[in-house]
Amino acid sequence: MYKHLLKLRYGYQPSIKFTHVHASTQYTPVKMTVREAINLAMDEELAHDPNVFLLGEEVGQYQGAYKVSKGLFQKYGGDRVIDTPITEAGFTGIAVGAALYGLKPIVEFMTWNFAMQAIDHIINSAAKSRYMSAGDQQASIVFRGINGATAYVAAQHSQCFASWYSNVPGLVVLAPFDCDDAKSLLKAAVRNPNPVVFLENEILYSETFELSAEARDPNYLAPIGKAKIMRQGDHVTIIAFSKMVQYSLRAAEQLFREGINCEVINLRSLRPLDRETILESVKKTGRVVCVEEGWPQSGISAEITALIMEGGAFKYLDAPVQRVTGAEIPTPYAFNLEAMAFPKTEQIVDAVLNVLKGAR
Repeated sequence: MYKHLLKLRYGYQPSIKFTHVHASTQYTPVKMTVREAINLAMDEELAHDPNVFLLGEEVGQYQGAYKVSKGLFQKYGGDRVIDTPITEAGFTGIAVGAALYGLKPIVEFMTWNFAMQAIDHIINSAAKSRYMSAGDQQASIVFRGINGATAYVAAQHSQCFASWYSNVPGLVVLAPFDCDDAKSLLKAAVRNPNPVVFLENEILYSETFELSAEARDPNYLAPIGKAKIMRQGDHVTIIAFSKMVQYSLRAAEQLFREGINCEVINLRSLRPLDRETILESVKKTGRVVCVEEGWPQSGISAEITALIMEGGAFKYLDAPVQRVTGAEIPTPYAFNLEAMAFPKTEQIVDAVLNVLKGAR
């Protein structure tokens, strides 16, 4: 592996053939899965910069544990798509060292639960180096993998780490929802000079969305630190990220049939947080429901609630902020208990109706 990294650093010349794509097809929206959007982002960034490389367990010859890196090993070879042993602490440490040396690693964790083995490298080495060196050392590195609840894998493989990492100065923390988010945010993450935690969702991998003409452009990068309003409304603001955006949109559609217009905000960026978009929406609607599948204590919803209190929007509230979160327990293995442990559309609908009590 060291030989591969040195080869990347010294005198590596990529043999990449670029194919001209006619403008009429390049900028036409197309449907694809989130898995394919992430794959496309990595493909474009590997082609764009010879210092970019991907490493992790089964990312190469096996095409990725979830087939997210499908075809990249065949296209770029084992020097740039590197299969590692099952040792998160080992390959994460190597990747952080490579980033401090000037390369741009993309580290794939099979799940963010396994990244706990490497959290010292992520926080103490990657996140703090720029500050501790007065800007002399920076680590342009992306840590990516599945986060949050998956199906039937129990407590040690199914939890949300969003609030863990968004608590750390020096890290950028992103949580994509659809294909536009997945592709354009990952590309922005790779080109960002700071270490980026990129929280994907396994259940969303197979979901199909339209990739917009804008996001299809290989040069387009989504702005980090900017939320996206998925649905306009003036009765209640629903704030969510990752898979919870999907449930929030379903709830908003159901409530619309009852005459309730919900504004749905897809946070996308958890650190930095788009405070302006949140506060302006709260001032418009006067009611807020925050949704996340993580635990309630010290969660993203708790941070947003504090932001509303401290950011000048408190006087605009017509009802207390409602939180819809995961249950305060380790994730159960039994499917019937697991279904009760995480937010669903019905709970979001109930929370919206609760904050609207007395308003209709």
